[in-house]
Amino acid sequence: MNKNHEDEAAPGWDAIDAALARLYPGQDPRHVGYTPSPELGGTGLNGCSAYAADGHWHYVSYGLSELFEPGPEDDPEWSGWGFELTLRVRRGDETQAPGWPFAILQRLATHVNTRRVLLEPGHRIDMGRPATGHPDLPDAPPTGLTVYALLEDPQLGTIGTPHGRVVFLQVVGVSAAEKEEMLQAGTETVLARLAAADPLLVTDPARVV
Repeated sequence: MNKNHEDEAAPGWDAIDAALARLYPGQDPRHVGYTPSPELGGTGLNGCSAYAADGHWHYVSYGLSELFEPGPEDDPEWSGWGFELTLRVRRGDETQAPGWPFAILQRLATHVNTRRVLLEPGHRIDMGRPATGHPDLPDAPPTGLTVYALLEDPQLGTIGTPHGRVVFLQVVGVSAAEKEEMLQAGTETVLARLAAADPLLVTDPARVV
Protein backbone atom coordinates (compact mmCIF):
# COMPACT_ATOMS: atom_id res chain seq x y z
CA MET A 1 0.00 0.00 0.00
CA ASN A 2 1.36 3.42 -0.96
CA LYS A 3 -0.81 5.92 0.86
CA ASN A 4 0.49 9.44 1.38
CA HIS A 5 -0.67 9.30 5.01
CA GLU A 6 0.40 5.93 6.39
CA ASP A 7 -1.05 6.60 9.86
CA GLU A 8 -4.46 7.74 8.62
CA ALA A 9 -7.43 5.50 7.87
CA ALA A 10 -8.11 5.44 4.12
CA PRO A 11 -11.21 3.34 3.42
CA GLY A 12 -11.60 4.81 -0.06
CA TRP A 13 -8.02 3.91 -0.96
CA ASP A 14 -8.52 0.43 0.48
CA ALA A 15 -11.61 -0.08 -1.69
CA ILE A 16 -9.65 0.75 -4.85
CA ASP A 17 -6.81 -1.54 -3.74
CA ALA A 18 -9.34 -4.35 -3.20
CA ALA A 19 -10.80 -3.94 -6.69
CA LEU A 20 -7.33 -4.09 -8.24
CA ALA A 21 -6.32 -7.07 -6.10
CA ARG A 22 -9.26 -8.99 -7.55
CA LEU A 23 -8.15 -8.15 -11.09
CA TYR A 24 -4.40 -8.57 -10.51
CA PRO A 25 -4.02 -10.99 -7.58
CA GLY A 26 -0.58 -11.01 -6.01
CA GLN A 27 0.85 -8.30 -8.25
CA ASP A 28 2.92 -5.47 -6.80
CA PRO A 29 2.36 -2.49 -9.13
CA ARG A 30 4.61 0.43 -9.87
CA HIS A 31 3.22 3.30 -7.82
CA VAL A 32 3.91 7.02 -8.13
CA GLY A 33 2.93 9.53 -5.45
CA TYR A 34 2.39 13.21 -6.21
CA THR A 35 3.40 16.10 -3.97
CA PRO A 36 1.90 18.13 -2.61
CA SER A 37 -1.10 15.89 -2.11
CA PRO A 38 -4.61 17.37 -2.40
CA GLU A 39 -4.85 17.43 1.40
CA LEU A 40 -1.78 19.68 1.47
CA GLY A 41 -2.87 22.05 -1.29
CA GLY A 42 -2.08 20.04 -4.42
CA THR A 43 -4.42 20.30 -7.40
CA GLY A 44 -4.00 16.78 -8.75
CA LEU A 45 -3.86 13.22 -7.49
CA ASN A 46 -2.54 11.50 -4.39
CA GLY A 47 -1.03 8.76 -6.50
CA CYS A 48 -1.28 6.40 -9.45
CA SER A 49 -0.49 2.69 -9.85
CA ALA A 50 0.43 0.77 -13.01
CA TYR A 51 -0.22 -2.95 -13.34
CA ALA A 52 1.20 -5.36 -15.92
CA ALA A 53 -1.81 -6.67 -17.85
CA ASP A 54 -2.07 -8.87 -20.94
CA GLY A 55 -0.02 -7.00 -23.53
CA HIS A 56 -0.41 -3.62 -21.88
CA TRP A 57 0.08 -1.51 -18.76
CA HIS A 58 -3.03 -0.60 -16.77
CA TYR A 59 -2.77 2.73 -14.93
CA VAL A 60 -5.26 3.63 -12.17
CA SER A 61 -5.49 6.95 -10.34
CA TYR A 62 -6.02 7.62 -6.65
CA GLY A 63 -7.42 10.93 -5.49
CA LEU A 64 -10.43 12.04 -7.51
CA SER A 65 -12.61 9.98 -5.20
CA GLU A 66 -12.52 10.47 -1.42
CA LEU A 67 -9.67 8.30 -0.14
CA PHE A 68 -9.67 9.36 3.50
CA GLU A 69 -12.63 11.00 5.28
CA PRO A 70 -15.43 12.92 3.53
CA GLY A 71 -16.51 16.38 4.60
CA PRO A 72 -19.93 17.08 6.13
CA GLU A 73 -21.30 18.48 2.85
CA ASP A 74 -20.10 15.65 0.61
CA ASP A 75 -22.74 13.60 -1.23
CA PRO A 76 -22.89 10.19 0.47
CA GLU A 77 -24.03 8.55 -2.79
CA TRP A 78 -20.81 9.42 -4.64
CA SER A 79 -17.25 9.38 -3.34
CA GLY A 80 -15.52 12.69 -4.12
CA TRP A 81 -15.97 13.41 -7.81
CA GLY A 82 -17.44 9.94 -8.14
CA PHE A 83 -14.71 8.61 -10.42
CA GLU A 84 -11.09 7.66 -10.81
CA LEU A 85 -9.20 7.63 -14.11
CA THR A 86 -7.63 4.65 -15.83
CA LEU A 87 -5.44 4.37 -18.91
CA ARG A 88 -4.29 1.25 -20.74
CA VAL A 89 -1.05 1.63 -22.73
CA ARG A 90 0.42 -0.89 -25.16
CA ARG A 91 3.34 -2.77 -23.58
CA GLY A 92 6.54 -3.49 -25.49
CA ASP A 93 9.65 -5.19 -24.17
CA GLU A 94 10.11 -2.73 -21.29
CA THR A 95 10.16 -4.26 -17.80
CA GLN A 96 8.75 -1.23 -15.98
CA ALA A 97 5.67 0.82 -16.72
CA PRO A 98 6.62 4.01 -18.62
CA GLY A 99 6.53 7.32 -16.80
CA TRP A 100 4.59 9.51 -19.23
CA PRO A 101 1.11 8.05 -18.46
CA PHE A 102 1.57 8.96 -14.78
CA ALA A 103 2.12 12.57 -15.84
CA ILE A 104 -0.84 12.54 -18.24
CA LEU A 105 -3.28 11.29 -15.60
CA GLN A 106 -1.96 13.93 -13.20
CA ARG A 107 -2.60 16.62 -15.84
CA LEU A 108 -6.14 15.34 -16.42
CA ALA A 109 -6.84 15.27 -12.68
CA THR A 110 -5.57 18.84 -12.34
CA HIS A 111 -7.92 19.82 -15.19
CA VAL A 112 -10.82 18.28 -13.26
CA ASN A 113 -9.94 19.87 -9.93
CA THR A 114 -9.01 23.36 -11.12
CA ARG A 115 -11.84 23.76 -13.63
CA ARG A 116 -14.31 21.67 -11.62
CA VAL A 117 -15.14 19.46 -14.59
CA LEU A 118 -17.38 16.46 -13.93
CA LEU A 119 -16.27 13.81 -16.40
CA GLU A 120 -18.61 11.07 -17.62
CA PRO A 121 -18.57 8.24 -20.17
CA GLY A 122 -18.87 9.70 -23.66
CA HIS A 123 -16.91 12.85 -22.86
CA ARG A 124 -13.77 13.84 -24.77
CA ILE A 125 -10.70 15.85 -23.79
CA ASP A 126 -8.86 17.43 -26.73
CA MET A 127 -5.22 17.77 -25.77
CA GLY A 128 -4.48 19.91 -28.84
CA ARG A 129 -1.14 18.13 -29.21
CA PRO A 130 0.25 14.57 -28.92
CA ALA A 131 -1.77 12.80 -26.24
CA THR A 132 1.39 11.23 -24.80
CA GLY A 133 2.82 14.62 -23.84
CA HIS A 134 5.55 14.35 -26.50
CA PRO A 135 7.99 16.10 -26.69
CA ASP A 136 7.63 17.70 -23.23
CA LEU A 137 7.74 14.47 -21.22
CA PRO A 138 11.14 12.72 -21.35
CA ASP A 139 9.97 9.19 -22.24
CA ALA A 140 6.82 10.11 -24.19
CA PRO A 141 6.71 8.66 -27.70
CA PRO A 142 5.46 10.68 -30.68
CA THR A 143 1.92 9.86 -31.71
CA GLY A 144 -0.90 10.89 -34.01
CA LEU A 145 -3.38 10.58 -31.13
CA THR A 146 -4.40 14.00 -29.81
CA VAL A 147 -7.69 13.39 -27.98
CA TYR A 148 -8.81 11.28 -25.04
CA ALA A 149 -12.30 9.77 -25.14
CA LEU A 150 -13.88 8.38 -21.99
CA LEU A 151 -15.85 5.25 -21.18
CA GLU A 152 -16.37 3.07 -18.13
CA ASP A 153 -13.36 0.79 -17.69
CA PRO A 154 -14.51 -2.55 -19.16
CA GLN A 155 -12.95 -4.59 -16.34
CA LEU A 156 -13.08 -2.36 -13.26
CA GLY A 157 -16.51 -0.82 -13.88
CA THR A 158 -18.10 0.82 -10.83
CA ILE A 159 -17.44 -0.10 -7.21
CA GLY A 160 -19.04 0.72 -3.90
CA THR A 161 -16.88 2.25 -1.17
CA PRO A 162 -17.62 3.38 2.40
CA HIS A 163 -17.87 6.92 0.98
CA GLY A 164 -20.14 6.11 -1.98
CA ARG A 165 -19.80 4.85 -5.53
CA VAL A 166 -16.72 5.24 -7.73
CA VAL A 167 -16.75 4.81 -11.51
CA PHE A 168 -13.44 3.91 -13.11
CA LEU A 169 -13.33 6.11 -16.22
CA GLN A 170 -10.91 4.85 -18.84
CA VAL A 171 -9.33 7.44 -21.11
CA VAL A 172 -8.67 6.18 -24.64
CA GLY A 173 -6.35 7.91 -27.07
CA VAL A 174 -7.98 8.75 -30.41
CA SER A 175 -7.08 10.90 -33.39
CA ALA A 176 -8.47 14.27 -34.45
CA ALA A 177 -10.27 12.52 -37.32
CA GLU A 178 -11.85 10.05 -34.89
CA LYS A 179 -12.95 12.97 -32.71
CA GLU A 180 -14.72 14.49 -35.73
CA GLU A 181 -16.38 11.13 -36.34
CA MET A 182 -17.49 11.13 -32.70
CA LEU A 183 -19.06 14.56 -33.13
CA GLN A 184 -21.21 13.12 -35.91
CA ALA A 185 -21.92 9.56 -34.75
CA GLY A 186 -21.36 9.78 -31.00
CA THR A 187 -18.38 8.86 -28.84
CA GLU A 188 -19.88 5.52 -27.81
CA THR A 189 -20.44 4.48 -31.44
CA VAL A 190 -16.84 5.14 -32.46
CA LEU A 191 -15.41 3.49 -29.34
CA ALA A 192 -17.60 0.44 -30.00
CA ARG A 193 -16.13 0.22 -33.50
CA LEU A 194 -12.60 0.40 -32.10
CA ALA A 195 -13.47 -2.15 -29.41
CA ALA A 196 -14.44 -4.69 -32.08
CA ALA A 197 -10.71 -5.06 -32.80
CA ASP A 198 -9.48 -4.31 -29.27
CA PRO A 199 -12.08 -5.03 -26.54
CA LEU A 200 -10.05 -3.36 -23.77
CA LEU A 201 -9.36 -0.26 -25.89
CA VAL A 202 -5.64 -0.12 -25.19
CA THR A 203 -4.04 3.18 -26.19
CA ASP A 204 -1.24 2.46 -28.67
CA PRO A 205 0.78 5.60 -29.47
CA ALA A 206 2.06 3.91 -32.63
CA ARG A 207 -1.43 3.18 -33.95
CA VAL A 208 -1.76 4.40 -37.52
CA VAL A 209 -4.62 6.92 -37.71
